[in-house]
Amino acid sequence: MDTRFLESFVAVVEEGSIAAAARRLHLTPAALAQRIRTLEAELEAPLLLRAGRSVAASEAGLAILDRARTLLREVRDLRDSATGGGLAGELRLGAIATALTGMLPAMLARMAARYPQLEMHISPGISTELYRRVLLGELDAALIVQPEFAPPKSCEWRLLREEPLVVLAPAALPQTDPHALLGNEPFIRYDRAQWGGRLADRYLREARIRPRDRFELDALDAIAVMVDRGLGVSLVPDWAPPWPSGLVLAKHSLPRPFPPRRLGLIWTRNAARARLVRAFLEQGSPGNDVLPQT
Repeated sequence: MDTRFLESFVAVVEEGSIAAAARRLHLTPAALAQRIRTLEAELEAPLLLRAGRSVAASEAGLAILDRARTLLREVRDLRDSATGGGLAGELRLGAIATALTGMLPAMLARMAARYPQLEMHISPGISTELYRRVLLGELDAALIVQPEFAPPKSCEWRLLREEPLVVLAPAALPQTDPHALLGNEPFIRYDRAQWGGRLADRYLREARIRPRDRFELDALDAIAVMVDRGLGVSLVPDWAPPWPSGLVLAKHSLPRPFPPRRLGLIWTRNAARARLVRAFLEQGSPGNDVLPQT
């Protein structure tokens, strides 16, 4: 059995469509569909259920999905071990939106220059989803917001950046007291389904501030644009640049100490994969807004 066909099947299930999986694997949709048909013929069972452009694993597909992921992980580990002292293979990283544009590009550029044989696949997402995918073994590591709970002992965590909460307001507003802004102006809330959004909500509750909610969004750059347009104020982490260009905003520090949003890398304790993760972590530096290792 060609493991590339198994990889195609897993990618289709994870992406939810032939087209998205084809982009991920750098194939044409027709070539990827042919791989799936060949695999189904070899296993003598339909592996996917199709509904329009969306697909999902069939009963037979679900039965082999976990074993297929395990086999692909072992093949990658075997390939990595065979490189000896060199560093090659594939590193699958997840990253939240602000890390994807802020911290990650410089680290990836250093990684690509130092290890040109290493293939890196990047998956965007929110912290809760990326955390789940690391635990399932779908990702080798992920740049996420630190969970509100202790990860399992099978995982390792490295803090990379701390971002204090700030009150965002239109620069033209004469009011500068952060609590007055949060209590009196229309409020654009950072989504409470996000770990960072829950942190902001906790501050509001502890400070006994009841904001006048107008919107609740999970995209920080969109929140910044709406504040710039005068639609309200917000309480968000001071995330790493770049921010949307052309904005005229005021950032007000909070008047009371409060924990920052903490960004870091989470990965599983797998000896073969840990070598690649450590190499990735070495690409950070204080100039790249990455905290030095202690």
